[in-house]
Amino acid sequence: MPEVAPVPLSQLTTLRTGGEPARLVEVHSADDLSRALREVWAAGEPWLVLGGGSNLFVGDEPFDGTVIRVRSTGIEELPGARAGTVRLRVQAGHDWDALVAETVERGLAGIEAMSGIPGTVGAAPVQNIGAYGQEIVQTLVEVELIDEATGDVSVVPAVELGLGFRTSVLKQHYGSVPERSAVILSVTIELERVGDGERSIAGDQLRSALGLDAADTVSLRWIRDHVLATRARKGMVLDAEDPDTWSAGSFFQNAIVSEAFARTLPAACPRWPMSPVLDPVTVIPLAAFDGILPPPPVEHREVKVSAAWLIENAGLSRGFRFPRSRAGLSTKHTLALTNRGEATAAEIAELARFVQSRVAAEFGLILQPEPVLVNVEL
Repeated sequence: MPEVAPVPLSQLTTLRTGGEPARLVEVHSADDLSRALREVWAAGEPWLVLGGGSNLFVGDEPFDGTVIRVRSTGIEELPGARAGTVRLRVQAGHDWDALVAETVERGLAGIEAMSGIPGTVGAAPVQNIGAYGQEIVQTLVEVELIDEATGDVSVVPAVELGLGFRTSVLKQHYGSVPERSAVILSVTIELERVGDGERSIAGDQLRSALGLDAADTVSLRWIRDHVLATRARKGMVLDAEDPDTWSAGSFFQNAIVSEAFARTLPAACPRWPMSPVLDPVTVIPLAAFDGILPPPPVEHREVKVSAAWLIENAGLSRGFRFPRSRAGLSTKHTLALTNRGEATAAEIAELARFVQSRVAAEFGLILQPEPVLVNVEL
């Protein structure tokens, strides 16, 4: 394997925490990545695949295993399945925002609202990344991956990945293991050819975020520029000079709760239904109608509620931190736990636990961490 001198993972993660691994390997192609994984799996040693390091929270202790840093890049254009579309097969180590910039330059629509999201393309389906009403599930066709159980490489259609809100069968949630232990080698998405002209924008969430009316028309480039500006105001665009961006992005997930539980929260708490609310239609043959309508079926819908609102209204304002701690909430966005300068993982974990306890005490809800936790507990 192409080993390099190990460095602390605090130098390779956007939250800037993590001890030094026993071994560090850099791979620059899908074949090299497959070979490195098979060797590590055969040895039975601990392993960690690292892309952009933007969705990781790593503990302070040394990592007793091999870290494989994925640096493969490249975009291959393929015919789309429908007229007016094109498919792009992208290597796992390709920078996500660089891909978005390239699609906007080519006049391809479908991922422009996800501008500015840090990390690599291979990590995108694992997390089912999304922003402003767009998610990768909407454009993902398939992934090429290698399974730990067999070491085999296969092409898996998107429908088999269990893509949901910030989740998939490949994601390691806090306190659990992934349903399928595999690593993505490449990703294929299908986008619409729209050119660089202006067009109307579907999706209330994106229009609302950008201050657009239903009749307004804008270009892909305009959307990208304004999404980047919006994310920058929230400290969600990486900036080496701005500690508000030294984070893992949104540290806590927006909570998915039942409609019944959502009704116990204050009316001011933002919430969004996870499925459309449809009026039930009952068809009764005239000959069988006795004048009495059956009660409508009871549907147990789920609702997404704003974790940022819960944190702020649990009494934790932007910029909150403990005295003498080098970890704090972002001064721009309470969902981001930031490293204000050489903070340890222990300091960030202490802050995360406090946020969880305050929200639980105030609203009866335990917020779940969004990044993958390695060698650290909450």
